[in-house]
Amino acid sequence: MAMTLSTSISSTSKTLIFKPLFSPNSIRLSCNRRSISRRNLRTRAKLLRDDEKTVVVEDSFPVEKGLAGGEAGKVDAGSSGDGTPGALERWAIKIEHSINIALTDSVIKILDTLYHDRHYARFYVLETIARVPYFAFISVLHLYESCGWWRRADYLKVHFAESWNELHHLLIMEELGGNSLWFDRFLAQHIAIFYYFMIVVMYAISPRMAYHFSECVESHAFATYDKFLLLQGDELKKLPAPEVAVKYYMNEDLYMFDEFQTDREPYTRRPKIENLYDVFVNIRDDEAEHCKTMKACQTHGNLRSPHDSKDDPGCVLPQADCEGIVDCIKKSLKPTT
Repeated sequence: MAMTLSTSISSTSKTLIFKPLFSPNSIRLSCNRRSISRRNLRTRAKLLRDDEKTVVVEDSFPVEKGLAGGEAGKVDAGSSGDGTPGALERWAIKIEHSINIALTDSVIKILDTLYHDRHYARFYVLETIARVPYFAFISVLHLYESCGWWRRADYLKVHFAESWNELHHLLIMEELGGNSLWFDRFLAQHIAIFYYFMIVVMYAISPRMAYHFSECVESHAFATYDKFLLLQGDELKKLPAPEVAVKYYMNEDLYMFDEFQTDREPYTRRPKIENLYDVFVNIRDDEAEHCKTMKACQTHGNLRSPHDSKDDPGCVLPQADCEGIVDCIKKSLKPTT
């Protein structure tokens, strides 16, 4: 599945002119494309500013050759012998994507109706919901680990780092007043509770489906912030950055910030915060990084921590692995050799 989200800002003299690749009215989620292509997701977010170098977010995590939903190079009954998805798996992926698209579109319509012109309240709801999948992933993985079915430290590290990043997005929206109304807090919290249990069940049945659903949510978040920057950019540049944003993005210790960006080397992205516009640019680019990580996770076993070094493996543990509750139970019943 391919996705291109691109925004270019070019400067002429002292005036910044926004030139989106497509108009705000034509912004669409990449996951709305019902193609089941296994190509890498490509997310592009470009920012050109006076006397500053280009900030580019592109080229998703390289997918290892193998099956989506199986270890690299592993072949099962639903796949062809060359490592490409077979007819049965392609059918399953199509069904999963259709369900995810329908669910995502339903939530978007509700948010569009309730928060048409209340941006910060909408962002507060989005960020409250955005943390939930990572909580669900970690909960299920801890259960598998407790049962002796699974042990992949990279997944726990990266998903926790993703939740840590989304937490600070939420704190920023709270400082901006997005949670000032009781109704907004009530709606966001109750959606989050329902969303958590839904993702737990989905992830237990099909991690690939759960990761794709999260990719759809992150794609919508990227498009939402990107559109907001295009429409409100001039006003945002006149406003100061929230204190929590300055502390998070300008912190000397950005280990957790680097950890969730699995498509890039650590220390290669260092945000600059001068005003509220810069804050939303970085939040938008964070969502692009989340989207690429979720895309990478759809190929089972493809995720790795950006801080892990092949030359220094550290504490090596047996890599028990499984995909979904059915696969875990099947593997637990097999005699060990």
